Amino acid sequence: MKKKLVVGTSIGIVLVIGALVATLVLTSTLKVGASSNTANAFNGSGAVVIAWNKELLHIVQTPGAQPATVHPTRSYAILHAAIYDAVVSITRDAPAYLFSVSAPSSARADAAAATAGHDTLVALYPKWKAALDQQLASELAAIPNGAGKQQGSQVGQAVAARLLAIRATDGSAATPPPFVPGNQPGNYQLTPPKFAAPVFTNWSNVTPFVLDNAAQFRPGPPPALTSQAYAQAINEVKSLGQNTSTTRTPDQTVIGKFWAGPIWNTWNEIAENAALAHHTNLETTARLFAVLNLSFADSTIAFYDAKYHYQLWRPITAIREANTAGNPAIVGDPTWTPLAPTAPDPSYPSAHGVISGAGAAVLSSFFPKKDQIRVTSDVMPGVVRTFTSYSDVATEAGLSRIYSGQHTRIDIEVGSELGHNVAQFVLPHLGVK
Repeated sequence: MKKKLVVGTSIGIVLVIGALVATLVLTSTLKVGASSNTANAFNGSGAVVIAWNKELLHIVQTPGAQPATVHPTRSYAILHAAIYDAVVSITRDAPAYLFSVSAPSSARADAAAATAGHDTLVALYPKWKAALDQQLASELAAIPNGAGKQQGSQVGQAVAARLLAIRATDGSAATPPPFVPGNQPGNYQLTPPKFAAPVFTNWSNVTPFVLDNAAQFRPGPPPALTSQAYAQAINEVKSLGQNTSTTRTPDQTVIGKFWAGPIWNTWNEIAENAALAHHTNLETTARLFAVLNLSFADSTIAFYDAKYHYQLWRPITAIREANTAGNPAIVGDPTWTPLAPTAPDPSYPSAHGVISGAGAAVLSSFFPKKDQIRVTSDVMPGVVRTFTSYSDVATEAGLSRIYSGQHTRIDIEVGSELGHNVAQFVLPHLGVK
């Protein structure tokens, strides 16, 4: 059973009432003049889904466009859930994620997808309205005029309004309390060089999109600081992840830098390429991006739950303060510096591991045969990595965090399992076996 949010504020109530009124108007309007000549079977190109995904990528990659306290995976999930529910409200050949509105068989699913994409992004990023309006106008202009186009647009409007209303009180706007680091060995500490405050400390309180709760797949605790397993993991990153490492190969250095960008963006770009290569139709493309980004959004909620539940220090702290850990197998180095600056949140589990585990699970479900996968980097223009399986992509993305000095192998492997578990829970909710 999919989670439905209770809208508790007066603004939220107004939004819900407005959405319900829109749906009632839509139902009565669309039933007038409905015909069966298109038979609910319009499954045109998935290009419209990819176009709106690219537009969101462009927005979140623009400095200052994404609110600092709202995780981008929430926007991806809302966008693609709206597009998907708008499409299947018309095609009726897959289960809705959350909402299904009445629509005649003559309604155009591509018009519904375009309008749902537009309306969600305008609501989430109102300063981008002019550009988003232009994109919608261009897409609708390419669809033949007639009742079907108008009906499809009305479906997209109704679904987007209802989804935005129900997410209005999901906890994402809450102000996180000040974070107070622990004072015991192993407790997460702010990291150099900027000693920035930790991010998304309250994100585990955001209502999941599909999961029952943030801790549903929470991993068990990391190994004890005094264990051999922990010493082995720290010594590996100490050797391979140092900025001046002599044990890291040139290719490993490239890998450590290549994957430094926001990992959910990279996997969305991988999904775009896969959909284009396989010429997936509208409904399949909408479902792919909905499953992918619902998995990413819930994986993010889940990994922040685990990160702040365990609050494990980062490798830079573990190595510099090894003398406090009580493990003679770890020799401290108070000047040790990683290849890349450390992200401002606890170490366990790795976000790259979680998101990549989820991404590989979703894409492998849609494209189980071997693909020629080419991945480009947001931070190393012109560099291309090639793979033959999505699991191999996930493996390298995870290892990059060792080579960049960010995480231990423990963080990555546990993260990958967490992301895989979340994706496997999300997939059947949208009818993917």
